[in-house]
Amino acid sequence: MAKKTSQKSVKKENKSVKKIAKVAKEVEKDEGGTSLDDAFGDDEDVIYAESKPRKEKKKTEEEESEEELDVENDIDGELDAIERGVGELSVEQSNYEIKASKPIAQLKKGDKVKVDGIQLEVDSHYVLMDHKTTKEMTLELFDPKNDQDYQLRYFDDQVDSTLEFYELKEIMYIKKVFRKVEW
Repeated sequence: MAKKTSQKSVKKENKSVKKIAKVAKEVEKDEGGTSLDDAFGDDEDVIYAESKPRKEKKKTEEEESEEELDVENDIDGELDAIERGVGELSVEQSNYEIKASKPIAQLKKGDKVKVDGIQLEVDSHYVLMDHKTTKEMTLELFDPKNDQDYQLRYFDDQVDSTLEFYELKEIMYIKKVFRKVEW
């Protein structure tokens, strides 16, 4: 009888060791943690805390006066540029006269355009930007005497009211006010 009991207890121990080994293997597999999908799967009901309000630094009187001087210097610089003819106020073009011998859409390379008495030649005519219902067009112009580049921009459906004249300064086109244009 003693042998049967000991064999039964050995069998029970073997079963329990196998169970423990099986559980240990499952734990090893799960040690990686949960997947991102499982971890963040249902975050619809999560309520996040509100952000803390930012504390503003108190400015000293020196910093405030320096800031005011910077603004004044910026304004003075812009006004100086305008006086030198480099910059321009953001004032819209008010009145100008158009004298056309043919529709502007028919202008092509080599045609002559006169803006405020300056004889210019058309270099190219293309669509600058295609808005769904209208096209913003550009006439590239140049002055053959001093090799200066210009642009006439307009919207194809509103030429009379949208004509703008630009002059190339270094790398940027600067909007210029004009009174009369003819071609």
